[in-house]
Amino acid sequence: MKILSAKKYKANLKCTIHATGKLGFNEAAAMALEIDNETTIKFGFIENESESEEETDSLYLIKSHVGDEDAFKINKAGAYFYVNAKALFDGLKLDYRNYNIIFDMIDASEHGEGVFKLIKRKRKRKEKL
Repeated sequence: MKILSAKKYKANLKCTIHATGKLGFNEAAAMALEIDNETTIKFGFIENESESEEETDSLYLIKSHVGDEDAFKINKAGAYFYVNAKALFDGLKLDYRNYNIIFDMIDASEHGEGVFKLIKRKRKRKEKL
């Protein structure tokens, strides 16, 4: 019998698109990605799972390193990590201005090391008074 360790399943890996278009990572996601000064990330999708880039719900995040021309730089503000991917999210027609868009990050190592499938959840943003 194989025991499933609670340590492996204790934290939810999440990233959230902020109203500014920046993608922020929770602490568990930053730790899982082992973010350092050399870490960058790429986004992709599996072509047979969606019609086009604009229609995809099968978005993947891939850990990469500095020097990869297809990757986004990870920035740090205090203990917080984020990626300025506004242009990408605009191109994917994700309405992050009107909706809170949160991605649950699921290990997708069957596609390679450092690959996570992003499972999208969204809810209407509260209107500011």
